[in-house]
Amino acid sequence: MNHDYVLNVNGIDYPISTDSSRNLLGVIRSDVGLTGTKEGCDDSECGACMVLLDGQPINSCSYLAAQAAGRAVTTIEGMVDDDGDLALLQRTLLEEGGVQCGFCTPGMVLSARALLDRTPNPTEEEIRIGLSGNLCRCTGYAKIVAAVARAAEQTTEDAM
Repeated sequence: MNHDYVLNVNGIDYPISTDSSRNLLGVIRSDVGLTGTKEGCDDSECGACMVLLDGQPINSCSYLAAQAAGRAVTTIEGMVDDDGDLALLQRTLLEEGGVQCGFCTPGMVLSARALLDRTPNPTEEEIRIGLSGNLCRCTGYAKIVAAVARAAEQTTEDAM
């Protein structure tokens, strides 16, 4: 049986009519049409499906879409700056060489965004803990951690 609700993704309301057992990942990719959120393990282990729900990182593969109704969902497509360009975190990941195959990148960016929102000047350990729900098979994490640290530093400098 289908249920009707509105899903707010990246500030846009999408009317959804779907089975209540569908996960948020599937609805974002199929019904909303945003494919930046990736399906990896389908078991909340890899972080490829990470989105922000009211600013908090969640694994969308294990979260029912209906549970997100009335809440703000942010995907990687929503991570642009005011000019529509790449967000600072995305730019620093590219500049630091923290992107190789790119499969983990959306989840890394969203997890890092949530971390920097709650801890604007994190230590290396805090960055590693903040990214711990995201697996990367390519980079060895050092460049990703460096990119997040650099983004934090630039954000702090801009605030001064």
